Amino acid sequence: MPVPVTLHGRAVRLEPLAEHHVEALAAAAAEDRGSYAFTPVPSGIEATEQYVADALAAQAAGRAVPFATVRTADGRVVGSTRFCELDYWQGPVIWPPAPRGPLGSPLTAIPDAAEIGGTWLSARAQGTGINTEAKLLMLRHAFETWGVRRVSLRADARNVRSRAAIEGLGAVLEGVHRAHTRGLDGVVRGTAFYSVLDEEWPRVREQLRRRVGERRGTTRTRTLVPA
Repeated sequence: MPVPVTLHGRAVRLEPLAEHHVEALAAAAAEDRGSYAFTPVPSGIEATEQYVADALAAQAAGRAVPFATVRTADGRVVGSTRFCELDYWQGPVIWPPAPRGPLGSPLTAIPDAAEIGGTWLSARAQGTGINTEAKLLMLRHAFETWGVRRVSLRADARNVRSRAAIEGLGAVLEGVHRAHTRGLDGVVRGTAFYSVLDEEWPRVREQLRRRVGERRGTTRTRTLVPA
């Protein structure tokens, strides 16, 4: 699995998710849960403990790199995000194509493709620019440190605000998988899939840099982060 890393920005710091984040994560999730209709967010200490344990198990298996999202202004944990669906393309071609783990040591493996997901923010952190800068940090790490060929994102097709937020990052809509899975409400839902390719990264990077810079001179507006 890729080595856990801390990603530093001006407004946000993404640090490797750990058990010591449980209490702060539970507090962040409890502020106001009104925006979590389409987003899996733990509720309470016990659920948050399981949430962190599951994320760390996925990390140990080489399937994810989870982060705690920390606001730099006061050091407060305000949510979580992660790299997931890590895919490795080294070695002989396999058919039919399917995600696979690294051929070498999982401790030093570098993925060829990844997804950004599991993103949520506390109510007061939404609309502050933290999500935009966090995505800039993660995309930069994926494309410029790992050298991936693509980064994917997805959202419940009904989640208009999350889809707008993803599109605002500069990601391209690949399509909607109809009747793809069940949503948190138990209803069979479609899933909107987006991606950024390595050749698109310079354009997306400049767009995000402008948005982060412009955000420092604006007032707060509420927006829902991608699910």
